[in-house]
Amino acid sequence: MLKIHNSLTRSLQEFVPIEPGRVRLYVCGMTVYDYCHLGHGRVMVVFDMVTRWLRASGYRVTYVRNITDIDDKIIKRAAENGESIRRLTDRFIAFMHEDAGALGVLRPDFEPRATDYVPQMLDLIGRLEKKGYAYLAGNNDVCYSVRKFSGYGKLSGKSLDDLRAGERVDVMEGKQDPLDFVLWKHARPEESAEVKWESAWGLGRPGWHIECSAMSAQLLGDHFDIHGGGQDLQFPHHENEIAQSEGAHGNTFVNYWMHNGFVRVDNEKMSKSLGNFFTLREILKKYDAEVVRFFILRAHYRSPLNYSDAHLDDARAALTRLYTALKGFAVAASVDWNEAHAQRFKAAMDEDFATPEAIAALFDLANELNRTKDAQTAAQLKGLAGALGLLQRDPVEFLQAGPAAEGLDEAAIAAQIGARIAAKKAKNFAAADRIRAELKAAGVILEDGPGGTTWRRG
Repeated sequence: MLKIHNSLTRSLQEFVPIEPGRVRLYVCGMTVYDYCHLGHGRVMVVFDMVTRWLRASGYRVTYVRNITDIDDKIIKRAAENGESIRRLTDRFIAFMHEDAGALGVLRPDFEPRATDYVPQMLDLIGRLEKKGYAYLAGNNDVCYSVRKFSGYGKLSGKSLDDLRAGERVDVMEGKQDPLDFVLWKHARPEESAEVKWESAWGLGRPGWHIECSAMSAQLLGDHFDIHGGGQDLQFPHHENEIAQSEGAHGNTFVNYWMHNGFVRVDNEKMSKSLGNFFTLREILKKYDAEVVRFFILRAHYRSPLNYSDAHLDDARAALTRLYTALKGFAVAASVDWNEAHAQRFKAAMDEDFATPEAIAALFDLANELNRTKDAQTAAQLKGLAGALGLLQRDPVEFLQAGPAAEGLDEAAIAAQIGARIAAKKAKNFAAADRIRAELKAAGVILEDGPGGTTWRRG
């Protein structure tokens, strides 16, 4: 039985889908005005892993991950660039897809753009207004009255009194309470026509929180199984989603809430202000994308992920050991779930997607493969790893992947190997050893075997 740590109950719970055999999953996606950073990469990889495991477990999964293509940052960046919002967002959506594809992230079943669902958002706001949860503020924004929703704070564990402490009502904002949040922003004269929609409250655009409530209800229904996202979204975004959705529909919004941990850099939270902010594109210039995926999955999804070159180097060395075990086996992935390593792998994944323990089972299986050289064991290793989106490449391709070291491309390396073979035939072992050492210093490791000399990046 699969168990999931539910952020709502703060406990590990057996997973029981609303509809037997089917899972409906919604994940908060990217705001597309800049390149994806490692935090975005973690969200994409984590919930790709979750989706893969649910499907491997026999569930029919409908996976929705939204795109926020309208908000203050997008409007500001487009204005700075002197381009349309659509052109800006289309470009960064394409970059996002490139980065996700490199990391082995499968496309969600649905990837709704907020700007395509404004009518559904307006309908939801209208429902909230009729039920007394929404009001027109003094500045013509439509706001949600947080104190009207009795369950506010149940996801984050924050009480209204704690949130209210130290606050004051901003008269200029026109809110009835500083905790109230915006559902519909009235249009500003200086803003582009691209961000102005007709509504019962005048020209304007949706607030951020209402997007996900509207899109998830449209694509998954007003009550679904799992909602995921980064830990930073738990409050206020996900708390506000619950208030909106349950206020409007009068029923439970989501049964299981999942939140992945923060990304840290050398044990400090990653942020632009600290200067320790890395985009995926920067990281992928230095490291193979599968190494980055492996690094992300090697940590439990709820734990902090500590980024450093040392940790990425260690991940590369570990993944290299797994691929080295598979080298020489041209086998299709296949899993016997009754086999001991597979049972251990499954038990780990069924315990809140415990990828560190599942990966440990892969290493034990690789050790057995190194000992037995058994093709069925190789197929088992490749099949289990495939449930995590790992080890599906040709081992030699992975082992030789990476930037040419010290100006050595594959042809230059082959020439050096040929020179070393010639030196050994001439019994000039000093020259042969020197070539091996020079290649090693350039990050190329030679491996002599019965079939000849092969090489990999070190």
